[in-house]
This record gives sequence, structure tokens and C-alpha cells, in this order.
Amino acid sequence: MLFTAVTVAGLLFAAPPATAVQEINDAQIAAIVVTANQVDIDAGQLAADRGMNAEVKKFGQMMVTDHKGVNKAASDLVTKLKVTPEENETSRALKAGGDKNVASLKALKGAAFDKAYIDHEVAYHTQVLDALDKTLIPGAKNAELKALLVKVRPAFVAHLEHAKKIQSSLKTGN
Repeated sequence: MLFTAVTVAGLLFAAPPATAVQEINDAQIAAIVVTANQVDIDAGQLAADRGMNAEVKKFGQMMVTDHKGVNKAASDLVTKLKVTPEENETSRALKAGGDKNVASLKALKGAAFDKAYIDHEVAYHTQVLDALDKTLIPGAKNAELKALLVKVRPAFVAHLEHAKKIQSSLKTGN
């Protein structure tokens, strides 16, 4: 199923009881951020290369460009802070789900590919925003890391809205 990465991420990023924020350290957050961005880079590259719809292709390329930028900013920051990203259950699940999504997308062509890619992008960006709001931003201890997460959040919102518009146009055939 194409939403495996999102489903796994949703389970792992699910909000803990209202009384506490999920315990996570800055090194784990860094690994999650880099992995989540790489998942979108990989799928975006595939969409830019194989998408049939011009808007899907452009969106895919935008995902590659924008998420590489976020990864560069995150990498520069963790280098500055001397933090080594620490793989964790969430980052490993994101990577596995991303790999599975790309494999599923590779089996599709034409309009079916476009629809599956955009549907996944809508669901994935929804989950990433949920993770930012409920786990990553509240869990970041370092002020610069927290500031970076807050700074990139509007781009994820914009990506979600853009993906929803493409999703809608694919349904109506415009």
C-alpha cells in the first residue's frame, strides 16, 4: 500500500497522552528531519522524472530542491552544534516506508503514478506537520534547532496546500 510510510510515521509520531511530550533528544530529531526530507527527495526525483502531468513533475522537482535545502540547513546546524544525528525507531521506519513508497511508485505509470504520488504527498506532509507540532518542535532542547524547525514549518504547510491543489485538479481532470 502506498501510504505505508505515512501510516508508520503516523503511529510513531502520534501524540502521546496530553500530559507529556514524547521524549526525544536533539540527535534523534536531527536524524528524523534528515530522513523525512530524504524520503521526500527520493519520491520527488521519481515524480520529476516519471510524472505525466506537468504540475506533478514541477511539484516533484520543487520537493527535491526545497527538501535538499532543508537538509543542508539541518546538516550545517548539527555540524555547528557538534551533534551527530542518532538513528532511532522513527528515522528507521521513515526510511523503510520511503523505500517501500518509491518501490510502489516505480510499478505505476501515467495518471496512476501521478495520482499515487500526489496522494502520498498530501498524506505525508500532513503527518510531517503533525510530527513537527506534537513531537519535534516541543522536543527540541537546543534553541537553534527549535528555531530551524519553526522556520521551515511554513514551507511544509505550503507544500501540503500545493499538493492538495494538484490532487484536486487531478480528480477533476484540469
